[in-house]
Amino acid sequence: MSTASRSSTVLAAASVVLATVLAGCAAMKSVTSEVSSYGDWPAGRPAGTYVIERLPSQQNPSPQQQEVEQGAHQALQTAGFTPAAEGAAPDVVVQIGARVTRYDHPPWDDPWWWHPYGGRWIGPGWGPYAWSPRWAGGWRWRTESDYQREIGMLIRDRASGQALYEARARSDGLTAGSPALIAAMFTAALKDFPQSNNQSHDVAVQLP
Repeated sequence: MSTASRSSTVLAAASVVLATVLAGCAAMKSVTSEVSSYGDWPAGRPAGTYVIERLPSQQNPSPQQQEVEQGAHQALQTAGFTPAAEGAAPDVVVQIGARVTRYDHPPWDDPWWWHPYGGRWIGPGWGPYAWSPRWAGGWRWRTESDYQREIGMLIRDRASGQALYEARARSDGLTAGSPALIAAMFTAALKDFPQSNNQSHDVAVQLP
């Protein structure tokens, strides 16, 4: 093979590697949530104006609560709702909730059941065959934690108090997440609005 041909081959291989890396980075910029929604939004009724209801203990919101509320505001406005003007009666009242649960794995979880022979994926890298995955062997204890993130939203008619729409979303991961991730989960929860779908289904939302 000539030098020019080898150079072309190397450049082509490098292009494939770069495309693969970029695709992986793009995938990391989204979150997929398991979503379910309930209720029969009245036919022909517009989204209207809203306020997020706070419990008495939430009247002086913590920074964390403010971040959760901001994520809910973004999702509601994406779905077509408008914040009620100061002092004006809203069309609907919205209740929200969010929680992150950490699950630690005891050492006896591994390696017998989940990682036979102690093998574990440690990601792509430069190996003996150019760009290739690496597999690390050897016995090890599993010490990482899993996180389950959940959000919920209930929309009520202000005048009657009737519950009109409920939506929930859940995602799992190795970190507690971030305000942007929680906001994306609220957006995913309202993705079907005004339709409801009580069958758990995946919804992917791009992160900013």
